Amino acid sequence: MNKAITDGIVFMPPAFENGLAAWSSGDGTPGSDTYAGAADAAYVPADADFGGCLELRKTDNVQRLRYMGQTPILPGCYLQVRARVKAISGNLPSVRIAGWAGGAGGNHLAGVVETGPSVALSSYGDVVEVTAIVGTGRRSGVDMPWGTSALYGHFGLDLTGPNGGIVRIDDIEITDVTGAFLRDMIGVVDVRDFGAVGDGTTDDSAAFEAADTAANGRRVLVPQGTYRLAQTTSIVSEIEFVGTVTMPVDAMLLLTKNFDLPTYIEAFGDEQIAFRKAFQALLNNSDHESLDMGGRKIGLTYPVDMQAAVPNRNSYSTRRIIRNGQIDALDSPHWNTTVVTSQASYDPNDSRKLKNVANAANILVGSHVSGNGVGREIYVREVNVAAQEVTLNAPLYDAAGAQNYTFRHFKCMLDFSGFDSLSKFGMEGIEFQCNSRASGIRVAQRGSGFSLTNCFVSRPKDRGITSMGGGCQGMLIDTCQFLSAEEGETVPNRSSIAINANANDVKLRHCRATRFRHFAVLSGANNLVLGNHFFQGDEIENGTRTAGIIIIGTYTSSTIAENYVDNCHIEWTNEHDNFPDFVNGFSFSAMSITDNIFLSGEVAQWFSYIVVRPFGAGHFLNGLSVTGNKFRSINGYIDRAERLDTSFGAMNFDRFADIHYEGNTYHGVVKQAANPLRLRHAQNTAAQVWTVDTDGELPFDAEARGIDAITTLGPLRGPGGAVKFATPYVQLQQGPNQRQVRANWPEALQGEIQVLVRVDK
Repeated sequence: MNKAITDGIVFMPPAFENGLAAWSSGDGTPGSDTYAGAADAAYVPADADFGGCLELRKTDNVQRLRYMGQTPILPGCYLQVRARVKAISGNLPSVRIAGWAGGAGGNHLAGVVETGPSVALSSYGDVVEVTAIVGTGRRSGVDMPWGTSALYGHFGLDLTGPNGGIVRIDDIEITDVTGAFLRDMIGVVDVRDFGAVGDGTTDDSAAFEAADTAANGRRVLVPQGTYRLAQTTSIVSEIEFVGTVTMPVDAMLLLTKNFDLPTYIEAFGDEQIAFRKAFQALLNNSDHESLDMGGRKIGLTYPVDMQAAVPNRNSYSTRRIIRNGQIDALDSPHWNTTVVTSQASYDPNDSRKLKNVANAANILVGSHVSGNGVGREIYVREVNVAAQEVTLNAPLYDAAGAQNYTFRHFKCMLDFSGFDSLSKFGMEGIEFQCNSRASGIRVAQRGSGFSLTNCFVSRPKDRGITSMGGGCQGMLIDTCQFLSAEEGETVPNRSSIAINANANDVKLRHCRATRFRHFAVLSGANNLVLGNHFFQGDEIENGTRTAGIIIIGTYTSSTIAENYVDNCHIEWTNEHDNFPDFVNGFSFSAMSITDNIFLSGEVAQWFSYIVVRPFGAGHFLNGLSVTGNKFRSINGYIDRAERLDTSFGAMNFDRFADIHYEGNTYHGVVKQAANPLRLRHAQNTAAQVWTVDTDGELPFDAEARGIDAITTLGPLRGPGGAVKFATPYVQLQQGPNQRQVRANWPEALQGEIQVLVRVDK
């Protein structure tokens, strides 16, 4: 780089032979005295060493010689000022290169170094060369760093020391030596050339942006040093960090050409800080929709409060993705669960509030709540310390009055709960290595469209993905693996859950989960659970099995299809109802369980694959489709594939409606339920009333409330063996448990019939 060549800029001052009016005895500014006609200065046309030169008698303490012309100072450009001097007679002075720094408006730029190194003349007739380099940047070898505020200079030299001596001065030269400061003479712009100091204290923000502006397609270099950027700094050029930067939390580093995590790690020198600053830029830079981790693995020693990393935003709803890397929970006490036990009172009429909460200030938002009458996956959404109130994500089913509650705040590697709302945010191709120390992700309080795609959540301590509020609305979990930290534990001793959600429209698709207590707890409606494989067994014979999928809510309008449900079951419950008894509405409605593989081994005989667990009285099934499933128990039969858990409430069989339970296959299952249920009844002795027993093979061992058809198989015969033609009338819900139907004939007959019996009408 040489501006004299590339841009035609003239740096060299005129020779002395052109006249001394261009040379000042002052600072060189307009109006200052010149050496033209001065008694102590003369042009010497023929000197043995110099040719034409200036002869000058030293008469002032600092004898100045300054070119009257304005030599431009350009960012990134370095000038060498050179002079050759020899003493002729009299006292021997010292000599140094010097200049006057000019800024905007012709004003003097104070506070900068305006002189170079001083050299003493020690003999007569010997030529001494003095030089100094001036430029905008504070770089090694630069004698006069003037910064980016300098626009021009008046250059020359000073004679110091005793007066009376006579010296001769060759023509002063000013040349562009910027090439000496460039690495390998490539297209690089160094931030130091634009005033960056790199001392960790000086604000270098303006210097960075000035270098970026000047780059014009070249690469910006941040050399060794620590550069403080006190202001938000935007860089649109390619940038290389050898040194590092520091920034306040609220100041942003916005990189356009190098927007990837490896560059931010190089910039900040700390993986955790770099990740937060890169995420901050992701939500504040419209030029990029995703942050590429570049395959890097970063170690975390504490939970990352994602909202605190972006203090200028409490909500965000533009699509953003973090992809392609690993996040590792390192050994640290910051992952320890915060546990608080407090007494509080609960009123079912104010169903999402705990009141009179002792030690409310110690309870953290997002804490998991447990206590008598508290359903699964109840969390703290808000804490009002002044009112001593805690707001919950869902009601409690049986907790009226005062009692002690336990609040556990699980520590998540990435915690988005500080966002009031976060929508259309996702993670792709990330492995969360929780290492049994941390949970994975806590989603925002509100928002929609959070997604996790092609990710691994490995060994979470408590939760893989957890929601304390409505930030899971429309959540998309696709092609992910959830690997439990509790594989070595027996099923009853496990407590971790891969996924929980409270809001509607969750899509959970093509995932794999191993040996959690539960794979997913979904308490919203309109969920799609498709094509997943989740298994939760252990090595205990006749062992307990927990639910893989828990659907919480009555009208759920959800589909569970084409999953591999391995040594666990699907549970449907209403434990988040503050008044669980059925009063009005649809009750347990709109559920489709279709084309799944259900497999279990070495389980207790009472184990079932589909469990409905009502809380409160009067509930019923009103729209259930269980079709095309494959039920298989190995190493021991189970009684039935589906059952009711009546621990907290019984079903009203008289109101079952719209039950489709057909096309399923059974192996190792005693009672093979169907609706309609096809039964054959052979009446070997003539009787007028034939009793047909469903024998527990109606779904959920429910009552026989309807018949689709009765077909005679072969002739009906009377007592004498004569063939009879007769039609019966039917009585439903017969027998002690109303599981039988009766065919009433006009006379005593014997024969065989086929009956299609229903649990609904």
